[in-house]
Amino acid sequence: MTTDKTFLFNDKTTKHLEEIAKFKQKTQTETLQELIEDEYKKIRIKKKLEALDKLVGCLTGKIGDIDLNQIRIERAIHRVKYKD
Repeated sequence: MTTDKTFLFNDKTTKHLEEIAKFKQKTQTETLQELIEDEYKKIRIKKKLEALDKLVGCLTGKIGDIDLNQIRIERAIHRVKYKD
């Protein structure tokens, strides 16, 4: 599916687009599509990496200043101390 859009570029950008398209031996439309898709892929990768960083942060066992592993250790020590 295609959509017809109209964009306004300044003269410098228009010349650059023409040169890039000519160099790549593609139409200006194809050139813009490739450039947009390439940029979009970079953004998607960046968002996925940011989400992964957040997930990895959750797996450390820390919630804010609370260390869940330390709480587990203290509970285990408490159970051993007061079991006898």
